[in-house]
Amino acid sequence: MNDLTPTRSLLIALGDERRTMREGYAFLDEKCLLLAGEMLREVRRHHDLMQRYALLEKAARAALRGALARHGLNGLQVLPVAAASRNVEVKHRALLGVALLDARWDATVGSNPPAVNPSPEAHACRAEYSRLTALLVEIAGVSTSLARLYAEYRRTVRRVRALQDVLLPARDQDIADIYTRLEDLEREDEVASRRHS
Repeated sequence: MNDLTPTRSLLIALGDERRTMREGYAFLDEKCLLLAGEMLREVRRHHDLMQRYALLEKAARAALRGALARHGLNGLQVLPVAAASRNVEVKHRALLGVALLDARWDATVGSNPPAVNPSPEAHACRAEYSRLTALLVEIAGVSTSLARLYAEYRRTVRRVRALQDVLLPARDQDIADIYTRLEDLEREDEVASRRHS
């Protein structure tokens, strides 16, 4: 039994509080569904990107083997790096307070410094790894969004469970106890008034 003094106004206030808690529970439950739906979309997107990654990585390895066969490791190491503006473009978006992002690699290719021993194999290797890098940046953005969605989902589920398993039953018990105590007090008052009459 709780230490609250049983009054009708307290009973009404606790009823209002319980109603508010149930509305919060419904909102958090809906939030869990929305977060889960967005996580599924991001997981599908991540899966598609990983399939593309497997194909691009295979092509990049083949191009690297070709460039190594042509130039050797030392010859490939001294080829100039592509002169490019390498900027990661990040677009932010939000879902129910969760900061999500989409990342793109902007590889604006400039004029390359001349190579001493240029070859189509070296050019193909550079191009394949450039495509692979762009895809990895996109995968990183999706992975970050997934991690943030999952963390928020877990936090929301804990809140839902706390409301469902602890707070709402405790509030229901408080209301039942106060209602019972009020009935007992009314009965005692009635008995006392009959004795004095």
